[in-house]
Amino acid sequence: MEKKIMIKLLLATNNQGKLAELQSLLSGLNIELLSPKDLDLDIQVQERGLTYMENAVLKAAIFADAAKIWTLADDTGLEVDALGGAPGLLSARYAPEPNATDKDRRLYLIKNLEGTSHPWKASFQCVVALVGPEGSPIVTSGSCPGDIIPEGRGHGGFGYDRIFRLEGSGLTMAELTTDQKNELSHRALAVKKLIPILESLFVEDMVSK
Repeated sequence: MEKKIMIKLLLATNNQGKLAELQSLLSGLNIELLSPKDLDLDIQVQERGLTYMENAVLKAAIFADAAKIWTLADDTGLEVDALGGAPGLLSARYAPEPNATDKDRRLYLIKNLEGTSHPWKASFQCVVALVGPEGSPIVTSGSCPGDIIPEGRGHGGFGYDRIFRLEGSGLTMAELTTDQKNELSHRALAVKKLIPILESLFVEDMVSK
């Protein structure tokens, strides 16, 4: 007889906004979700990959090796057409100040768009990687189109959410409810593709135990 049992899954991020989103997206599964803090892991990964996939796999692999349990990590970027796809992989490190806040990065982005024609078409990209203590990574991705607005709206989310207006909704990512964001966001779309894989991986044959 097959039976789902509670297993541990590490969410490899120190970004509290991202951690909260992942916890919400995976809350319906029979999985014990852990943060690096829960395991006393103080790891800062240098994102040296040339693609979102390389960075996501790198982070998941480093944390999985340290924790010795299945680990999920993502890499996400905002790509703005008028900026040639920037900030892209550098989204979290876009502003020149070393200790820049989310607000600093939003203002810097808007400043760089001054003088370019509207609409400022953009998209959010996300790649999620699942890595076990052994074995090859499992990777899924999601994206959502929209545009950048010059003045932030909404109080939810984090990062560039307040200035990214989701195509077809008229709302910024920061104006969406949690339920809406869990249906429509780039991260939600990537994680949804992973959920059936998680469910199949973590079903164990109790007869063999």
